[in-house]
Amino acid sequence: MAVEHDYTSPLSHFDPADLLDALSTGIVMLDSHLCLTYANVGAQDLMAVSVNKARGRPFGDLFHDAQKLKDTLRRSLDRLEPCAQHEITLRPIGSPTPREPHVVDLMVTPLEGQVTGTHLLLELTDARTRQRITRENDILSGMDGSRLMIRQLAHEIKNPLGGLRGAAQLLERELHDPGQREYTTVIIGEADRLTALVDSMIGPTRPPQKAAVNIHEVCEHVVRLLRAEAPPGVVIDRDYDPSLPDGLFDRNQIIQALLNVARNAMQALGGQGRIVMRTRVQSNVNIGSRRHRLVAAVQVEDNGPGVPPELTKTLFYPLVTGRSTGTGLGLAVAQDLVTRHGGIVEFESEPGHTVFTLLLPLEITE
Repeated sequence: MAVEHDYTSPLSHFDPADLLDALSTGIVMLDSHLCLTYANVGAQDLMAVSVNKARGRPFGDLFHDAQKLKDTLRRSLDRLEPCAQHEITLRPIGSPTPREPHVVDLMVTPLEGQVTGTHLLLELTDARTRQRITRENDILSGMDGSRLMIRQLAHEIKNPLGGLRGAAQLLERELHDPGQREYTTVIIGEADRLTALVDSMIGPTRPPQKAAVNIHEVCEHVVRLLRAEAPPGVVIDRDYDPSLPDGLFDRNQIIQALLNVARNAMQALGGQGRIVMRTRVQSNVNIGSRRHRLVAAVQVEDNGPGVPPELTKTLFYPLVTGRSTGTGLGLAVAQDLVTRHGGIVEFESEPGHTVFTLLLPLEITE
């Protein structure tokens, strides 16, 4: 007996609106006055307002500082041709609380209808993922060059420092006047300080000695050190994710990396502000070219002035600092230590809100 097969498309069993709502891409339809007639769920999240409240309103008026968006829409409508804009920043007016702005890639396609007139179809795709991947690849590709440069520089500095210290020690033995020996003590002390600074520039040469480590124990250790150093005007809070499992890490290296990042945040506050140590577990995260099933995200948040815009692309390079008294080594060393674990240090910053995130792949312990 012959079996009848149903060759109808699986998509025919679904409502088209449900299919559009399942997309992470924002889909918007505008009329010839650039007013909204339709928006899927993804677009409603971008607008921070429901489609019922937004329908009939000019799309550009739903966002702060949306002139670039309005210009692109008007150009596509006037010329009746597709237009694209990359990395448009959208700050929704309808958001009840301050939120991080959306950065999207915009594709506008005119649709001409004999009855309904011209409409614009908008596709809004989140561009932050691409930005993050590009930034991470730039950081990772520059790490080897930075390490080589620092090691060569350190080698050139340490050799004369050793000779300087040795000469000061020999001179100290020949001096009997305590007042004169104070000068040699200063020379020896400064030589030792510079040697320690150079050693910190070089960083650890050994591979991580991994063992089962509880990230929250590491965070608590760093918090205790910070609180001992913090001025009275700095508050340090914690926000831990109890579901975060133990992982395989070099405890000392992770402590040093996290401490460098946290001290950088505390110094940025200038004696007044708040730091939050936060942990979260993330799944299916790309770091460079590798995808990790589980990642520990350790965040250091502060409400300081933020990273100067001119430093955002070079912040993790050695000797780059925004403070007159800084060495520019803390974040470079932190990035080096974290990348040795297959992770990366990221940051997002604007005045009043800066977050540095240590992403550490979790090799789950048995």
